[in-house]
Order: sequence, then structure tokens, then C-alpha cells
Amino acid sequence: MLSQKMLELGKKSSVIREIFEYGRVRKAEIGVENVFDFSLGNPSVPAPQKVTDVMNRLIAETPAEVLHGYTSGPGDLKVRTAIAENIKTKFQVEATPGLIYMTCGAAASLTIALNAIAEEGDEVIAFAPFFPEYRVFVEQSGAKFVPVSCKNDDLQIDFDLLEKSITPNTKAVIINSPNNPSGVIVPEKDVIKLAALLNEKQKEYGKEIFLISDEPYRELVFTGEKVAYIPAYYDNSFVCYSYSKALSLPGERIGYIFVSPTMKDSSDVFAAVCGAGRALGYVCAPSLMQYTISECLNNTADVSVYEENRKILYEGLTDIGYTVIKPDGAFYMFVKSLEEDAYKFYERAKKFELLLVPSDDFGCPGFVRLAYCVDTDLIKRSLNAFKELYEDYKND
Repeated sequence: MLSQKMLELGKKSSVIREIFEYGRVRKAEIGVENVFDFSLGNPSVPAPQKVTDVMNRLIAETPAEVLHGYTSGPGDLKVRTAIAENIKTKFQVEATPGLIYMTCGAAASLTIALNAIAEEGDEVIAFAPFFPEYRVFVEQSGAKFVPVSCKNDDLQIDFDLLEKSITPNTKAVIINSPNNPSGVIVPEKDVIKLAALLNEKQKEYGKEIFLISDEPYRELVFTGEKVAYIPAYYDNSFVCYSYSKALSLPGERIGYIFVSPTMKDSSDVFAAVCGAGRALGYVCAPSLMQYTISECLNNTADVSVYEENRKILYEGLTDIGYTVIKPDGAFYMFVKSLEEDAYKFYERAKKFELLLVPSDDFGCPGFVRLAYCVDTDLIKRSLNAFKELYEDYKND
């Protein structure tokens, strides 16, 4: 017999991937230029030239047994030391290489961190809207996934609802800022309030509640809003970081887990992280990518392209009449559906070759997500299709 749980996961891919695959077929049928595909958060700008230069030098100069060989399970020590120094310099937070674990991107970071702390009967909270795979990662760890809706008007944390949702079984809270799918940044004052609430609940229940910060989009900020570095505000915290978006390297799968040194029993927690990585089959993160990013820690791709896309798309959609949650960062835009059922809205949009992701799987019905990490020209050309879709509803 097969695992029914795994069979179901394998047969039903994420809605994002389903729409992306539909888009590939449609582009082959009518031409790439005629499909306005906003489905997948795949960076459209190239990696910085320095990334290419470093990789070429490493390939030319590094012995093959080093370049393509195993590193230690947590990652190469020099790489982890460079990251720790970068954290200290950038965020004024103490960090040591002994609490950094290199991973195959943020998905692996989250999966490993959750498996390191979760036991049967535990609950893990995530703020809706949330990245749909959170549910998969949490449930795979054996914990119960608990979505907590954000406020309707600005998608910020609803603290009254959050406080009611925290129970003696709460093991962790996941925070994602800038957020996928909305692009919203949690302001510093709310991070301070969140830390105070979790500290209060830790005392009330006599147990640790972990705060897991999922940070693939940290560098993609367009408003000047401060993205609070969670370990500076809360002791029992993890940072799950990825270089996929800032360096435009999603397919290279490289990131890390940072266990805050102020976390209770941080050394044991890190040992549990190592154990979870081992149990899940993560032998080590890709060696070439470890060595590459260690020399590119302060570089980013040209994210100004996303800022320009954001401006054009937001102004264009609001001028037409759409209701849009204005994103502070990342490269996603959350747009109110023109009917209650976002799936029906998505299907109707397809008539105009617009591929938009309905928000139900993000835990926040009634919206669609647009990934605007696409060519700027595509965004400009798509506005006529959005106008035709809007007028199609007005003519009902």
C-alpha cells in the first residue's frame, strides 16, 4: 500500500503550479506575447554579475573534490562564519557559525526547523494570507496547522484574533514579512507587540513558543518601511532565509536556518535542527552554491525593476477601478476579486488570457495574487486585458 497522504499530495499540485502549467500550454498555442502570466514568483531579472564571476572563478580554480564534494552536514564552516559576521554587521544581532545551518532554500529551512521542534499534538500558527506550502510543511512535521486571519482592510496582524488562537498546544508562529502573497510588511511596532504577546503566553503556559521568520523577500522593499529582524525582538526565534529572490537564484536552492543565540537551550535546538536535516535526507546544501553566496552576501539583483512594475501595475489597476492592497515589498500584488468566488473570477480572467492565482489556498478568499516579477512590457500590455475584464463584469 502507498501512503495515502503522499499520494494525495502528489496527485494535487499547488494551484500556483497548476496555473503555471496551463500557461505553458496556452503560450505554445497562441504565442508567449499573447498570454499575461502572473502566476509564478520566478524572478525575471538576472543574478548580479558578481554571482556569475564568482562561480566561474570557483569552477576554474577550485579542486573538483572540494567544489563538488560534500561539506559538513550544517554547511561549510567558512561559509557559515561569513554569514554570521554579515548578520552581526547588518542587524547588530549576535550570531555564531555554530547556530547556522545551510539549506536547500527557504522551503528546506522551514521544513527542517518545523521538524526540529514539532511533536504530535502541537499547533503552529500562520497569518492568513500565507504561502500555501506552510500547511504542507506543518502537517508533515506532525503538528496541526492553525491559520489566523489578518485584518481585512490592510492585511496586518489581528491581535485580538491571534491571542484567542494561542493555546497551551501552540508550539510556533510563522511570520513572513514582506509577505507572499500580499507584499505587506509587518511594521516594527507590531513586531514589538507580537513579541510581547508571545512572551506573555510563554509565561502563562510555562513553555517555549517559537517564532519562525520566513525571509525570502527581505531585500525586496520599495517604501522605506523597516523590515524588523525578528531575533532582535524575540529570543526564541528562527530565521529561515533564502537567496532565491534577492540574488535571483531560485533554481539553485540555497539558504540557511539561523537559530537565535538568545533562544533557550539554543545548542540543543541547533542539534535538533541537525537531526531533522539528517532524518529528512538533507545531506548538505549544494557546495558550489555555498561557496558562491559567501562572497555575495551584500549583493542583490536589480530589484528596481520590480519597483517600477509595482508602480505601473498598481496605478493601472486602481485607475481602472480595481481594489488593490498596495504592496510594501516582495513582488506580489493582492487584488480584490470582482465576484465573491475568486476561482470563478480566475476562470473568467482566462478569457482575456490573464493568469491570476485565486486566493483560497492562501487562506484569504475573495482575492487573486499577481506575481509582477515579469517583463515590464508585459505589465503595460496587460492593462487593456484587465480593463476588458472589468468592463465584462460591469456589463453583466
